[in-house]
Amino acid sequence: MEPETFTNLAAALAIGLGALGPGLGIGILAAKAMEGIARNPEAAPQIQTAMILAIAFAEAVAIYALVVALMIKFV
Repeated sequence: MEPETFTNLAAALAIGLGALGPGLGIGILAAKAMEGIARNPEAAPQIQTAMILAIAFAEAVAIYALVVALMIKFV
């Protein structure tokens, strides 16, 4: 097999596995936030603010995985 094949596979694995964790994390985070809002509607603004901040941090991991995949592919 050619080295380019392994490079493509490495880039695909980097973004695939790198997006899996944040995807699951954001799904669980949103579900728990909705549960919290359903139990205590008065706390919705505080829960929503914390949820959006946590989603941003989780999404940063996926962006790092994308950067690594692009570096593997093109550098």
